[in-house]
Amino acid sequence: MRRWLFLILLASTTLANTGCFINIYSSDPNIRMRQLLNQSEDLRVVEEEWMRIWFTDQPSHLNPQRIHGGIQ
Repeated sequence: MRRWLFLILLASTTLANTGCFINIYSSDPNIRMRQLLNQSEDLRVVEEEWMRIWFTDQPSHLNPQRIHGGIQ
């Protein structure tokens, strides 16, 4: 029992500190800049997808002008 408790404690401690001990970016500045640019571009795309999913990128139906969304 004590051995399992120790292994669980060791595993949780290791998994909780993974980001601090193991760097996810390269140490080469050129490669690291490319990785950071890719990550920021991914985050920008996620924000646009989130707006599209919740229909916040569409015009509001509460505005005074009538907007027809169909093909004319």
